Amino acid sequence: MSHFTANPPSTPTDNGDIALPVMQAKVPFHVMTKPIGPICNLDCSYCFYLEKEDLWEGKSNFRMDEDQLERYIKQYIEGQPANTPEIVFAFQGGEPTLMGVKFFEKVMEFEKKYARPGVPVTNALQTNATLLDDEWGKFLKDNNFLVGVSVDGPEKIHDLHRYDKQGGGSFKDVMRGIEVLQKHGVDFNTLTVVQADNGNFPAEIYDFLRSIGSTFFQFIPIVEHDQVLEAKKIQRPILPIIQPDGKKIGVRSVQPKQWGDFLNTVFDRWLERDDVGKIFVQHFDLMLGMVYGYPSSLCVHSETCGNAMALEHDGGLYACDHYVSPEYYLGNIKDKTIAEMTESDQQRKFGNDKRDTLPEYCKKCDYLKYCWGACPKDRILKTPDGEDGLAYLCEGYMAFYKHTIPTFEKMAAVLRMGRPASDYKYLDQIQAQQHRQMMAPPPRNQPRQKIGRNDPCPCGSGKKFKQCCGKKG
Repeated sequence: MSHFTANPPSTPTDNGDIALPVMQAKVPFHVMTKPIGPICNLDCSYCFYLEKEDLWEGKSNFRMDEDQLERYIKQYIEGQPANTPEIVFAFQGGEPTLMGVKFFEKVMEFEKKYARPGVPVTNALQTNATLLDDEWGKFLKDNNFLVGVSVDGPEKIHDLHRYDKQGGGSFKDVMRGIEVLQKHGVDFNTLTVVQADNGNFPAEIYDFLRSIGSTFFQFIPIVEHDQVLEAKKIQRPILPIIQPDGKKIGVRSVQPKQWGDFLNTVFDRWLERDDVGKIFVQHFDLMLGMVYGYPSSLCVHSETCGNAMALEHDGGLYACDHYVSPEYYLGNIKDKTIAEMTESDQQRKFGNDKRDTLPEYCKKCDYLKYCWGACPKDRILKTPDGEDGLAYLCEGYMAFYKHTIPTFEKMAAVLRMGRPASDYKYLDQIQAQQHRQMMAPPPRNQPRQKIGRNDPCPCGSGKKFKQCCGKKG
C-alpha cells in the first residue's frame, strides 16, 4: 500500500485546461482505465473488447497522452468523497503493458502530485503477463502494484482460446511472466474466464491455479448472445445455439447448469483441501460477506450499479466496462469532471435500472439479496411467467446458492464469535461448549448474568436468545 506526501487538492497545474472546478461525488466511484484502449498483443477468441477499435474508425494511435493522464489522475483523486479511506487506480485494456514502464512512471508522478493528505493511493494492473520482464518486475514491486494475471488453466485448456495474433498459444509466455512476478516478489492474483470448454474442468483448474502460487482466484463467465454476436469482429466462426424464445447464444458461452456445477465443484475442492483462509475465491468472499450482513462488494450482485465506469485512452468516460458504446458515453474528462459525470442523471438512471427493471419473478426469489438479477447485459431470457429480463445464468447461480449458503452461514457464525471462518467445521462443538458454560451455575456469591429474551444469544449464533439457547425444553 502506497502512502504519498500530498499537495493540497487545489494545487494549480502547469496545463491550464487540466484544471476544472473541483467537485466531489456523493459516494465512492471506481474507474477501469484503458490507457491503450482495445489494443492487445493477443487475439483471444472470446474477448469482448477487441472490436471496440471500430469506435475510432481509421485511428492508429490509441495511446493515452500525458495531458489526459494527468487530468484523469487529478480528477479521480479530487472527485472521491471527503471520507474516502483509500483511492485505488485500476489499469486494464487491451493490454496495458503495451504502454511501457515510462508511462506508468508518469502515473506514479501524478499520483504523488495530487494525493490527498492521509489517504493512501494504491494501484492494480490486469495483464496477460506475456510482456513482463525484469524492468516491469522491479517497477511493479517498487511501487506496490497488485497484478491480476489472465490465465484459463493448464496449457491445453488455456491455449484453446488465448492465442497470439498468429494463432499460437500464449501459455508459455504467461508462465514466464508469472515467474518474473514471483522473482521480484510482486503480489498477483489470477483471473480465469469460464467458457464452454474449460467449464468442464473446475477441479483441474482450481488445482492448477493453486500450483502456480495464486492465492486469489477470480472466475468470470463468458456469455455471448445476440448483441455480442452481431457487434463482434469474428475471426473464427461462432455457431449460435438457438434458445426456445429465439435468442442466440454463442457456443463458447458457459451453459447455466455448467456454471453452477463449476462453482460448486470449486467450492467443494476449496473445502476438501482445507483452503479456507488460505485460498480466496472472489465469489466465495462475496457470498460470505453478504451472508454475514454486508452489501455486495461486486456490482454484478449489487442492488444497483453505476459507480464503476470505464475510461478510454482519449478521455472518454462510459457507463461500464461492458457498455463502451455511443449510447452509454458520458462525456470527456477534458470537458467534465469524472465526479460530475458519475452524479449525472444519465449515469444514475443506468445504475438504478439494474433494480428497477427486475422482473417480478426475481423480486420474489429467495436468493434476491444475493443475486439482484446479476449483470443487466446478460438478462436475455424470459421468466417462467413469460416476462423478459431473466439472467441467462440464473439456473447456475441458484444451484450455487442452494449448495453453499448453509456452509457460509456456519462461517458467518464463527466469525461473529471472533473466530476464523475455517472454524466453521467445529461450529456445533463450539456452540455446545458455550452453551454448557453459559448454563453452568456461577461460582458461589457471583450472580448469574441476566440475559433478556430478545438479547443476542451469547453463543454467537446471531439469533435472539429466546430462539437459540434460551428455548424452553
